[in-house]
Amino acid sequence: MQEALDHTEPSSTDHSIISALREIAADPAITDSVIAEIEKRRDALDAVLDVTEATALSFSRVPDVYLNARADDVRAIGRQICFALVGESDVGLDQISAPSIVLAEDIGAWDLARAPLKLIAGILCARGGATSHIAIMARAHGVPAVLGLGASTAEVRTARDVAIDGGSGAVYLDPGIETRQHIEARIRAASAEEQALKAFKDSRPRRDDGTLVEIAANIGSIEEIEAAKEAGAMGVGLFRTELLFMKHATLPSEDAQFAIYAEAAKAFAPDPVIIRTLDIGGDKAISGIAFPEEENPFLGWRGVRMCLDRLDVFKPQLRALLRAAAHGNIKVMLPMVSTVDEVLRVRAIIENCKSELRGEERAFGTFALGIMIETPAAVLIASELAKVADFFSIGTNDLTQYVMAADRMNPNVSTLNDVANPAVLAAIEMSARAGVAAGIQVGMCGEAAARPDLIPKFLDMGLTELSMSPASIPRAKRCVMSHYQQDRPR
Repeated sequence: MQEALDHTEPSSTDHSIISALREIAADPAITDSVIAEIEKRRDALDAVLDVTEATALSFSRVPDVYLNARADDVRAIGRQICFALVGESDVGLDQISAPSIVLAEDIGAWDLARAPLKLIAGILCARGGATSHIAIMARAHGVPAVLGLGASTAEVRTARDVAIDGGSGAVYLDPGIETRQHIEARIRAASAEEQALKAFKDSRPRRDDGTLVEIAANIGSIEEIEAAKEAGAMGVGLFRTELLFMKHATLPSEDAQFAIYAEAAKAFAPDPVIIRTLDIGGDKAISGIAFPEEENPFLGWRGVRMCLDRLDVFKPQLRALLRAAAHGNIKVMLPMVSTVDEVLRVRAIIENCKSELRGEERAFGTFALGIMIETPAAVLIASELAKVADFFSIGTNDLTQYVMAADRMNPNVSTLNDVANPAVLAAIEMSARAGVAAGIQVGMCGEAAARPDLIPKFLDMGLTELSMSPASIPRAKRCVMSHYQQDRPR
């Protein structure tokens, strides 16, 4: 992995991803476990494979697509370590000499960083997902990718011609003349669309009254900052902090967290970076916190509920956020809020943290404290919560499953899990009206924020911040500007 950094000139996005994977490979959670297995006279290869697979499984059990994707990173790391142990190297994508669609079980991020990306027309992988590092790198370079194909990659191997749709995930094997013509027409249209959307990168849409409509990015690590900036993100609307806690053998220190938060703040200053406090529950196990067995972790001891009970976990994060606020426009939001008292208790803890930092003569700033609207309880008391919160951010993923009583991970009820359902839209509108009436900003950080068919509705409800995956940002900007009939950027 170090060799990939030393002998190539990858983009800043690729470079930071490779560096992050190298850190995971050197994490004591992996290295100490491997050493312990070897000391039991286990073969080194078996030890590496067993330890990395066990670590990967802990991520794959998490019903969160972003964290779930880290399982593939750990497996890829294990594979590269094994190659190094036997003195061999993986198949090198740097050997590609003609335009190709790459088909693989999995691809290492460091290998993709060395590849001649201009010759890679597409990527097909058995493993991976939309939030994996390979997906992030592919999007950053405009390479269509369909990941997580599983056993169906065997069918692809027998095809002579393959076409892929990175947006829908469709794979066409040996397409006929009509299908080929249809695909070629779509490619031309997509290319024209992509070029047209580039004009919106630096746009900063506003409502008719002049209020800025922030189109921000959802990210989970600093490795994704460059892709977000390249897409034209007006800050970060959701910085998930769970990965920072899950990828280490021990709880991250205050200083380690401060370094990450401060880097994000500096990267987007003066635009805001909204950081969500730890949203961990029984469905997302991390070292240092013992979670009880729960029948339904989604309704259990998670988010702000857990943090208020574990100040040894919560206070270092709040202190790190206060320190980072001195380096940029940090905002903080609380997940899984259901009562006014939860917000007031957090405010009291923040004041205590400020007093401690002041006494230690440590520099710190202040931040706006907002809440995620994702429980029906928060919707029903939104007007009261608006009195104690500085802003709302509507988390449509969880809000939808709670309003519809339909587990978003259960395919048997997937038709119910639709944010466009009138009941969910009514809940969003109730929350928005309460926030607007109180004079606080109302935003959205769920995937629905990127839907062109719903954005006009959200704007009419009073939302002035929409946060999404970086790839969706230019289209969302165009949608907002079209809604307010603003001139197209030239």
